[in-house]
Amino acid sequence: MISEAAIKKQMKNTLAETNLAQLGERYKGKVRDSYTKGGTRVMITTDRISAFDRVLGTIPFKGQVLNQLAAFWFDKTKDIVPNTVVSVPDPNVMLVKECKIYPVEMVVRGYLAGSAWRDYKAGKLISGIKLPKGMEKNQKLAKPIITPSTKAVSGHDQPISREEIIKRKIVPKDIYGQIEKAALALFRRGTEITAKQGLILVDTKYEFGELNGRIVLADEIHTPDSSRFWYASEYKKRFDAGKEQKMLDKEYLRIWLMEHGFMGDGEIPKIPEEVIIGVATRYIKAYEEITGLEFKANSEPILGRIKRNLGL
Repeated sequence: MISEAAIKKQMKNTLAETNLAQLGERYKGKVRDSYTKGGTRVMITTDRISAFDRVLGTIPFKGQVLNQLAAFWFDKTKDIVPNTVVSVPDPNVMLVKECKIYPVEMVVRGYLAGSAWRDYKAGKLISGIKLPKGMEKNQKLAKPIITPSTKAVSGHDQPISREEIIKRKIVPKDIYGQIEKAALALFRRGTEITAKQGLILVDTKYEFGELNGRIVLADEIHTPDSSRFWYASEYKKRFDAGKEQKMLDKEYLRIWLMEHGFMGDGEIPKIPEEVIIGVATRYIKAYEEITGLEFKANSEPILGRIKRNLGL
């Protein structure tokens, strides 16, 4: 694990944005800048961090962590469903095949946490699903559930039910059934691998698309941006005591934001240096504890390194 001093030094070398027109047409997401040309997409994972569907700033080494962790998981799950990955030419870059993305995010939950708990506590259905009465925060569900959301180009993703997706023909019924099965199978694999590392995969989201008539997994998988992780050894005693779980994801930042009155609307509060370092530490720790590998921090000027590795 690299030192807090090294993380602090990297705060002057974060990747907030790219503008590489020679790579093709640019699409700027919340975290990734992607460029499309000739059926190939160059996905550059920046250090931008978002919460409550708002971009908040940058976190040192975050892009490298996300890109390399996604590459790890794509390799570990390619036998379940094919993915779009072609190569990983740079710590922050992934070359992928262009596909037609289905306009829903498949959120799989194994525990009642996060926005699902907030909706449950408010007496709301969770993407059309009614859970049993009397459940507690962070309680394990009888079995994983899928709570899909619409995939927004900008602004907030919106929860949506399975029935509404099929009724509105957002995704054809037969295709939706297939991606449901794939999402649950991916969640099982993620649960198995993280359990061996002493972690709990609490919930996550997947994006699927169509490539040459086949369903493929795209975007990212089982990263701290798309998933929530807890420590298995801490779960029962913290749950029994009604305490927050020990987390290995960006929920730490979400909680800090909520404590400072921010849940997506209005002015973003200034995030102090110690919180930024704390978030960076959690991302790096997530990589190491999920994969069992040492994080090799690359401190070169990021944009220059990317251009060199892409031959620009």
